[in-house]
Amino acid sequence: MTKAEIRKNIGAVIVFFLIAIGCRYATNETGLLAHIDNDFFRIVIQGVGPAVAALVVFKVFRIKPQMTLTGGYRNKWIPLLIFWVLPVVAIVAFAYLTTAKWSFFILPILIYALLEEIGWRGFLQPALSFLPKFTGILIVTVLWFVWHLNFAFDNSSLIFFAVLLLGSWGMAAISRKTNSVLAVSAFHAAYDIYASVEKPSVYFMVILAAIFLIWLLAVIFYDQLNKKLDNAKSVDATLLELL
Repeated sequence: MTKAEIRKNIGAVIVFFLIAIGCRYATNETGLLAHIDNDFFRIVIQGVGPAVAALVVFKVFRIKPQMTLTGGYRNKWIPLLIFWVLPVVAIVAFAYLTTAKWSFFILPILIYALLEEIGWRGFLQPALSFLPKFTGILIVTVLWFVWHLNFAFDNSSLIFFAVLLLGSWGMAAISRKTNSVLAVSAFHAAYDIYASVEKPSVYFMVILAAIFLIWLLAVIFYDQLNKKLDNAKSVDATLLELL
């Protein structure tokens, strides 16, 4: 990366964070959302800042996004089914079986996490790629922590910072592997789903752990999934030639 590109990225990072934290302050620290009674929209709007900021800097600084929703998965249905459809179906079904009521609380959480990750991993992490890997992860973590406007600096805040640091490291690895915003946002949402349920039952934790494991396997065996798809396409092409 040239010096001019580095300067452009630094400028983009500054503008990105100012927009992101400005949106966060407006949605969380003012009465802007006071008239909105719908919890779905309230949750989604609170996470929109990083996505808006990323879209602005992509346009203004003419930076080409390096990540896409489905990433490098050859079959675009694979990340959609694994990282979104699977958790929605599993958790909604579990909620209905245990309460006899339909609960779609997972949907705004998934959307919220996606909007955040368009910014943090979709823009910020690649924009800091000129730095040593851990330094970039640490800067993302610090900005992510500050963005939450949590300045108590007590034990809970330190634990939260540690969770964000671990999450930044893990999701950086996932983004490098899959290049999929859907994938990293799913792992982000896993924590938010757990935190949103007061006193989760053992059964709920088992289901969440199973979903998390399937997500992890979809990342670990990313190359194998794509290789099998290539092999299947080769077989189809051969059959077509024979016909």
